[in-house]
Amino acid sequence: MAADVAVGDLPERSPGTRRWLFADQLGPHFLDGPHQPVLLLESTDVFTRGRFHRRKAHLILSALRHRAAELGEQATYVRAPTYREGLAECGEPVSVCDPTSYPARRFVRRLEGVQVLASRGFVVSERQFRTWADARGERRLLMEDFYRDVRHHHRLLLDGERPVGGSWNYDHHNRSGPPKQASLDVDEPWWPVEDEIDAQVREDLDRMERDDGVEFTGRDGPRRFAVTRREALAALRRFLERRLEQFGTYEDAMLTGDRWMSHSLLSAPQNLGLLDPLEVARRAEEHGRAHGVRLASVEGFVRQVVGWRSYTWHLYWYLGEDYKQRNALGASTPIPGWFGDLDADAVEANCLRHVLGQVRDEGWTHHVPRLMVLGNWGLQRGYRPAELADWFWRNFVDGYDWVMTTNVVGMSQHADGGVLATKPYAAGGAYVDRMSDFCGGCRYDPKVRVGEDACPFTAGYWNFLAGHREQLAGNRRMSQALRGLDRLRDLDGVLQQEAERGAEAP
Repeated sequence: MAADVAVGDLPERSPGTRRWLFADQLGPHFLDGPHQPVLLLESTDVFTRGRFHRRKAHLILSALRHRAAELGEQATYVRAPTYREGLAECGEPVSVCDPTSYPARRFVRRLEGVQVLASRGFVVSERQFRTWADARGERRLLMEDFYRDVRHHHRLLLDGERPVGGSWNYDHHNRSGPPKQASLDVDEPWWPVEDEIDAQVREDLDRMERDDGVEFTGRDGPRRFAVTRREALAALRRFLERRLEQFGTYEDAMLTGDRWMSHSLLSAPQNLGLLDPLEVARRAEEHGRAHGVRLASVEGFVRQVVGWRSYTWHLYWYLGEDYKQRNALGASTPIPGWFGDLDADAVEANCLRHVLGQVRDEGWTHHVPRLMVLGNWGLQRGYRPAELADWFWRNFVDGYDWVMTTNVVGMSQHADGGVLATKPYAAGGAYVDRMSDFCGGCRYDPKVRVGEDACPFTAGYWNFLAGHREQLAGNRRMSQALRGLDRLRDLDGVLQQEAERGAEAP
């Protein structure tokens, strides 16, 4: 990791300074006391530096302005073209918790009058993780090992020194395909009620598009996610009381008629810094114990909050800034216009049309459509990993560079050669058919590889394996799949068909 962004010996607290809060540091745990003066900066140029989803832009501005309204005279709110100009307008020394991207960390370290503190909002510090990772020597940095150590460290879901129920991981209980009905029999998520701040944000975004030449992706619509601490706690309570029980069972399933399934919709407020992950995990455990909630659902949710989320955050820093440029499979295809523009109407494949359409409409899908539809498609088509990671963080309301770099470059695109995942997450139409109801209404057949009815995911899967056979030959987890290539009598036809498809929408 570059020396100028290393965590080093940064102080933990600075209660006497004005605290500069970035838009992903809006919770009370980013302050050193309830009355600490605050600086909030809104950069008016930020949306001119690339296309962001309209709903993401709305969420960020709404969260910043709501925080300012909550704090009242305790906060100084500055709107300026750049952060540097905003700091100059503030005109006093400030402290800031370490930002969440490499460029932002470099920026704050070069500013005079800014004291940089250690990062917050995760279950262990960067220094603790580095000590843990360095001590492993040649052993792989397995998420499961990290997760178990975190649970021991914070005494989560334990009976004495043993895991509740006798097992650390109940993932094998949480892999059910979709039910027969069109949607889950579960209460709706908590939904916010927009106010005058949201209305003003929408007017300002309209003006940016009309007068300033700013371009957004996606569609506008009612705000779906919490932007205040009070809203985030309400969304958490609703999830725990009405939706947690069914969360685990169907967490990997997809339904055409049910965008939200039983997911929590807490990733966006968590990544705005409104909820502390340890707080979320403890509330889930307490609610689960008190109400006899299905243990596999509670454990699965806790694993996402204090396991995977913190693990990917720490790997972002531990593996270094050049990790994003890794490209072990040599993927070189630029993202085509229809995909980059979220043009779901250009797509005939039902699964991809549905998922891309949800990103267009909501700026969100849950983790399985991200990995096994969007990511799987990018992997099969050889989209450039760093470009795809940027596409994800710009188009998802909960996306940030630290979130998407490890999840896309490592987990989804296998561009790190196996640091995060032991095999590529490539799958054909059979997987999509098993875990969703998408295939029943599709013009393509998941069992067909060649011809007009050939499923582009099924054909793409075999095309991917054939194209990377030598690179994957040493991976024991891929040996059975690679042997399958030798049994395909129509492999030449598959390869020719997919070469002709090129970058066109399926």
